[in-house]
Amino acid sequence: MANKQHYSGIGGQAVLEGVMMRRENMVAVAVRKKSRDIEVEVEEHHAPLEGTIWQRLPFVRGILVFADSLAIGIKTLNFSTRMYDEEETPPKDMRAAEQEEKKENVLLCLTTAISFAFALFLFVFLPVLLTDIIRGAIRSDWFLALVEGLIRIAIFLVYLIAISSMKDIHRLYQYHGAEHKCINCIERGKPLTKRYVLQSSRFHKRCGTSFLFLVMLVSVVLFVFIRVDSTALRLLTRIVLIPVVAGISYEILRAAGRRDTPLIRVLSAPGLWLQRFTTREPDGDMVEVAIASVEAVFDWKSYLIREFGYTERDFDGL
Repeated sequence: MANKQHYSGIGGQAVLEGVMMRRENMVAVAVRKKSRDIEVEVEEHHAPLEGTIWQRLPFVRGILVFADSLAIGIKTLNFSTRMYDEEETPPKDMRAAEQEEKKENVLLCLTTAISFAFALFLFVFLPVLLTDIIRGAIRSDWFLALVEGLIRIAIFLVYLIAISSMKDIHRLYQYHGAEHKCINCIERGKPLTKRYVLQSSRFHKRCGTSFLFLVMLVSVVLFVFIRVDSTALRLLTRIVLIPVVAGISYEILRAAGRRDTPLIRVLSAPGLWLQRFTTREPDGDMVEVAIASVEAVFDWKSYLIREFGYTERDFDGL
């Protein structure tokens, strides 16, 4: 079969001891439990403003997708934690279960708020404050903005490399690799079996790592042209324009997933390189989890028949 990559419309993320996969309105979370069994939960999800003109407008749709992906990512990560830690114990009464769920929701909101505040400090406040220290030595405003952007990228790189050495993060990155391998496998026209998945690449142009790097890159270019003197205004513009930067970055990433031009390859190269830190080679057990998640939301056999000319007989013996 041809090795040309075809867009499948499926995406996902790594979660605790598992993988979340999403296609259209279906979301699946597959987790390898402590018992070694694979548990899969599937639910229907509809994004805000779904079916409206806003979802089709360039740049605006990127903001909506970014917000929705962030929300569902946090939700599925929390859900996978409950699935993995769940023990074979008698069910709790309804009141106790409701109280525990409320506590978990409060804890999730608190954790999300702290994480968001930390990200703002690290990638918005810190670069601006560090740039202010050298402000007197640089007379050119555009060059100062460029330096700020380069500091932001440097902090991002150091952060990625630092957390990649943590043991728990290493396993998460292995599941991240399994997620990419599954998507690459089917988009390259290979049957979704453990053997073919393991042979596939763990790097993918539509990865969230690539998106984050594009956010950094786009912000550098944007803030070279949007310059203000006041430190407070600089901080404000960086925060207020986060949706704009995300919208532009999404359009670039969306094009990268559907086209393969020299410009797209150049723009995708840094993100693919960064995935050497944010993905790791998974083992066979992890691949089985990722496959289970894909199959819960995606009919890959019909996809291969439609896109790559397979027949039903090609799947005999798989």
